[in-house]
Amino acid sequence: MDKIVVYGGQPLAGDVSISGAKNAALPILAAALLTAKPCTFSNIPDLMDIKTIKKLLASMGVRFSGDRTLEVCAETITSSVAPYDLVKTMRASILVLGPLVARTGRARVSLPGGCAIGARPVNLHIKALQDMGAKVDLREGYIEATAGRLKGAEIYFDLPTVTGTENIMMAAALADGVTVLHNAAREPEIVNLADVLKGMGAKISGAGSDVITITGVTSLSGTEAAIIPDRIEAGTFMIAAGMTGGEINVRGCIPQHLEALTNKLRDTGMTIEPIDDGLKVKAAPKIHSVDIKTLPYPGFPTDLQAQMMAYMTIASGLSVISETVFENRFMHVSELARMGADIAIQGGSAVVRGVPKLFGAPTMATDLRASASLILAGLVAQGATEISRVYHLDRGYEGIEKKFSALGAKMKRITS
Repeated sequence: MDKIVVYGGQPLAGDVSISGAKNAALPILAAALLTAKPCTFSNIPDLMDIKTIKKLLASMGVRFSGDRTLEVCAETITSSVAPYDLVKTMRASILVLGPLVARTGRARVSLPGGCAIGARPVNLHIKALQDMGAKVDLREGYIEATAGRLKGAEIYFDLPTVTGTENIMMAAALADGVTVLHNAAREPEIVNLADVLKGMGAKISGAGSDVITITGVTSLSGTEAAIIPDRIEAGTFMIAAGMTGGEINVRGCIPQHLEALTNKLRDTGMTIEPIDDGLKVKAAPKIHSVDIKTLPYPGFPTDLQAQMMAYMTIASGLSVISETVFENRFMHVSELARMGADIAIQGGSAVVRGVPKLFGAPTMATDLRASASLILAGLVAQGATEISRVYHLDRGYEGIEKKFSALGAKMKRITS
């Protein structure tokens, strides 16, 4: 397996261009199952998760052409099965469930795998489909769903679920009648998907709020649309600039999607200013500690918690970081501690006491965002930091070592 070695001590400087958002591209590609007409999507990121969902969709008869701009055609769906061998590596594979049931009346989707950051139950997806008239059984590790035409329904999510909101919004687009999603997730990626569906002829209102209304139509057409930039990648580079004493331009990001992070980074002393196509980010002379509590959007994103913790390891003072979204998302703590960080876990919170410096060490990535936190720690550590199992990084960051190297970081990938 590949490793990345980071040599610390270099302040970042220059421009970085943000790639398309993985968490927007995955549901949008799945949405192509809803129509027999070709769809064209631009700003597709080059990531392992994108390759995985393309393999999954291809196994169902979906045809692809292109690369960064991708034409997707599901004219004929030859299979409604999402097999374990493909689904096990990526939880987002569950996103084919709703479109398959809506388009073909059946789906057999393996219970998903992916990063080990805590339980992300699919019961909310299943209950919503049942409320819409589907018969759903769990057999031999698979979700088996059948339905005639789905019926519009009032759906009440017990808690905001991003993939649940996306799955049922797609299913409802072809349902008979009106579906209302209550306590819906509000992430920008959901708005991107809703805009794509509307471009296909769906009738959707309220995306970006906690109540989304979908009036079903009998068929959808093709469309052309762009994937929004990845706010988590942008946030990772912003934090990296603050950690290294750098000054960078984060180009192609949407500042409104980053407000929760931007406010916290300014509290640490960083200077962040809008530019024509993104944000100018400058490190603080002295890093002040801040407290973090992860929350569903528009709160502070759980996908930036690990990176922010790495930042706080070298801040002045004490920081309390509370994780409310995923219960196992502190697995990077032990790896940061190997580098000299002072972190104590207290229930669902981590108490971080800033230290004068970190030290390079062999480390192991446990999930996608934990991998990024180790990269950031390595950028400021004394000596070399070796990060193994970086296949996690390749699932969600496009050419991360190349982008950091272009900003002046010293890092390399070792392929084994």
